[in-house]
Amino acid sequence: MLTHPAVPLAIAAALGQKVIGPRLLLAGVAGSIVPDLDVIAFRFGIAYGDIAGHRGITHSLAFAAVLGLIALAAARPLQCSRSAAFWFVTVCTASHGLLDMLTNGGHGIALLWPMTDERYFFPLQVIEVSPIGIRPLLSERGLRVLSSELVCVWLPALAVAATAYALRRRR
Repeated sequence: MLTHPAVPLAIAAALGQKVIGPRLLLAGVAGSIVPDLDVIAFRFGIAYGDIAGHRGITHSLAFAAVLGLIALAAARPLQCSRSAAFWFVTVCTASHGLLDMLTNGGHGIALLWPMTDERYFFPLQVIEVSPIGIRPLLSERGLRVLSSELVCVWLPALAVAATAYALRRRR
């Protein structure tokens, strides 16, 4: 899904630059994308359904917390408080797996690893699952994926960000 940065961008727009500065925003965007680096596992012969495979460990809440702890340690270079670094990066990274749980394909998300290897989807799966690779994304199917991401993620994220921004401006 190309849409994962929508969450950090919406949160940053809602909270404002005083809370989420440019460096922290960049870390949040990176955190929202990093879980999909697990596709590299395919090159090493690791199967999709393996816990180290796609949508496994890197899509878990534990992984999100680890990235949050790394951000906490890097709060000074991120030019933010330790708390803001931890929570923003953790939430942005966790949003990746949560959004993937709304897709209609794959083997589910190992959200609660290491407590369980079980993979989960939300009961409502409204986002068309994205194909892996650039070529399939540039196909007719890729356009359907982008369309479902626009409707189910980008528009709601923009609405939340705009509403929060407007409320913040009123104060």
